[in-house]
Amino acid sequence: MTDVSFLVLVIEDEPQMQKFLRTALASEGYRTLEAETGAEGLVLARTHNPDLVLLDLGLPDVDGIEVTKSLREWSSKPIIVISARGQENDKISALDLGADDYLTKPFGTGELMARIRVALRHTSRSGEARVEPVVEVGELRIDLDKRQVFSGVTEVHLTPNEYKLFAYLMKNAGKVLTHRQLLKEVWGQAYASQTHYLRVYMVQLRHKLEGDPARPRYLVTEPGVGYRLKVPA
Repeated sequence: MTDVSFLVLVIEDEPQMQKFLRTALASEGYRTLEAETGAEGLVLARTHNPDLVLLDLGLPDVDGIEVTKSLREWSSKPIIVISARGQENDKISALDLGADDYLTKPFGTGELMARIRVALRHTSRSGEARVEPVVEVGELRIDLDKRQVFSGVTEVHLTPNEYKLFAYLMKNAGKVLTHRQLLKEVWGQAYASQTHYLRVYMVQLRHKLEGDPARPRYLVTEPGVGYRLKVPA
């Protein structure tokens, strides 16, 4: 059970999925609000200011991408997209517009709760008055002031672009980052479609930071979408 009764807004029109989410969230102590349309969801978001939004992309009145865009105009609260497997391009668009994570239907309660916990932890860190200069995820550590990177007790030398990529992943630990987001952050807007840059640099980072680069624990690929710095459960 959660220590704090967080409020989760569920924007979903499928009755079976509504029931599943309602039951799963209640079992972990979350309070819920439910909306069956994008318009209703936006009203509830403004009037109740939920701690997190679970958003279906296939809504009957307005595309979930537009709902994401509208929410991000005034809210920084985490948005987890719920998508069908065939909505990959829409999923990427929602993430590019500021959604924090996604779940592909069908998914289990354990996975849902793990993603929610990570999203809420990330929001808590982001909301602190001062961003801590040292970020730790499992055995990985980065000192943003000194520009030092460690794997366990071993300091790891990274090239300037490797460091920029790793720092951005660490500062957004647990969050899915699309190819476009990462390329714009590290190389700039002109390189937003050059996904081969990312593949090369992620291979390099894994060889320097992962115990087994072929089976990464932290620097994981989100197929067709981007990458995530995975936070241990």
